[in-house]
Amino acid sequence: MPEPSDHAAARTGESSACDLPGRLRMEHTIDLIRADKSILPDISGRSRGSAVHRNLTRFSRALRLGGAAVVAVCLTGASASAQGKLDAHYTVTLAGVPIGKGTWVVDVGDEQFTAAGTGMTTGLLRVFAASQGSSAARGAVRGDVLVPTLFVSTIHNDKRVEELRIVLSAGTVKELFVEPPNAPNPDRIPVTDAHRRGVVDPMSAALLRVPGSGDPVSPEACRRTVPVFDGRVRFDLQLSFKRIENVQTHQGYQGYQGPVVVCGVQFVPLAGFVPERPAIRYLIAQQDMEMVLAPIPGTRIVVPYRISLQTPLGRGVLEATQFVATATPRSTPATAAAR
Repeated sequence: MPEPSDHAAARTGESSACDLPGRLRMEHTIDLIRADKSILPDISGRSRGSAVHRNLTRFSRALRLGGAAVVAVCLTGASASAQGKLDAHYTVTLAGVPIGKGTWVVDVGDEQFTAAGTGMTTGLLRVFAASQGSSAARGAVRGDVLVPTLFVSTIHNDKRVEELRIVLSAGTVKELFVEPPNAPNPDRIPVTDAHRRGVVDPMSAALLRVPGSGDPVSPEACRRTVPVFDGRVRFDLQLSFKRIENVQTHQGYQGYQGPVVVCGVQFVPLAGFVPERPAIRYLIAQQDMEMVLAPIPGTRIVVPYRISLQTPLGRGVLEATQFVATATPRSTPATAAAR
């Protein structure tokens, strides 16, 4: 296993800062995966009739699709090379105004990995289009390869609940539950069995392994096309290298200080979508979507630190306010047997 470089070690947060919170949230993640129903309170009951609400609701749905598109990055068939943990908090802003927040906890162990995320709208957007949800994924670690096996998600949006469950085996969707299903539309491009093969789910796909033995914060992180299936839409992400820059987590928060790699992102839908939908057409036409990736020390994995895209209402940005990533000791056969 390659050891992390000195400057990579300097980019980490405090090793003790995320151990207990991350562990507690990961235990909740396993409960979520087992139950995958009724995990969030009802937030219905607000007025939905105004033109402002309709515009914000359309935007929030487009932003969720765009966000899912941007953060979905490939990990199948790639060596993880080590174990690590991440405890991150994010905020979402639109034209500089806070409209959402979320958390993300990742734990890559000797034999399995788990990831869990929560999010909710805040501020003005919550007044007109309240939404909150949780997602979780898990998979096996086989010969240092991360193999996703399960993804579940529950979103409370307006007066309905959206539930999703994807079971995968070697990159192929074996089981799929989506509630409510897509509304019948003769213009929708159908999803075939071929579209369900060679894919990753949006949560586990947000772990991006960089090949080679050098610094993972490099152009290689961006040089790929990624096949994603989110339960409704099959799409590709064409990533391209833009630049290396330095970031620092906001003052007063625990987190990351150091170089990141900035990728350009092109959204290419293949199936499960209606070509004439405004949100789809807008995302296809986007030329300035960016995803900023930061490393998990001791591994060759980089993960989203910031995501940005232009919207009709201003620049939409998802950015980490806390980003505590730590390496964890790799188990030897003796320590694994002791457990």
